[in-house]
Amino acid sequence: MEYNTTRNHLIMREYGRHVQRMIEHIMKIEDPERRQRNAYAVIELMGFLNPHLKNVEDFRHKLWDHLFLISDFTLEVKSPYPIPTRETLKARPNPLPYPKRHPRFSHLGKNLETVIDKALNEEEQEKRQGFANAIAYYMKLAYNNWHKEIVHDDAIQSELTNITNGQLTFTNTPYVKAYRQQEARDNRSGGGGYGKPRNKFQQRNNGGGGNNNNNRRNDNRDNRGGGGGNFKKKRF
Repeated sequence: MEYNTTRNHLIMREYGRHVQRMIEHIMKIEDPERRQRNAYAVIELMGFLNPHLKNVEDFRHKLWDHLFLISDFTLEVKSPYPIPTRETLKARPNPLPYPKRHPRFSHLGKNLETVIDKALNEEEQEKRQGFANAIAYYMKLAYNNWHKEIVHDDAIQSELTNITNGQLTFTNTPYVKAYRQQEARDNRSGGGGYGKPRNKFQQRNNGGGGNNNNNRRNDNRDNRGGGGGNFKKKRF
């Protein structure tokens, strides 16, 4: 019996033991052409065993990298892609240059400060005023989203004055629809008064009212004998 403890280490488990043995056999082939043909055959088998790699970009490149990885980078064949090495596999990526920005007003964000700086550097008065109106609208919208209540325009102008040192003032009133809990409940129930349940004691009028229907039923019972309501049977 052959146990796993006596076998060599399985480098990539997703390909299995048989693929690793095939690669080990290719490494022992002395003829370069035959070794190259067998390498292409193993690549096709690896792609067949892992069809999910076909959806990955450059999956053929990944298969060739796995081939050299399983052979411990000692397989001497020609590859259509750059042959990886052990050093490139263990190399660490360069650290990403994360932006280190500290907004002065965290509740408004860094992007609004960028827009404010652009508005302050604008020389044309009309565009500068348009920037100020857009900034005031965004500030009121952000306040309404976070606090769920109405904020007065004077408070927005006061905060904008503190941020810009009095250099920007908005002219139009930034209209933002206020959030109300009553409107939210009405929207969940279907909107307006249509979402209210019907009274279970409410009577329905089906084509003329319930009294007419009762009269029709009574007339039918009276006419089952073949005559009107005053008809009397004769006794013999």
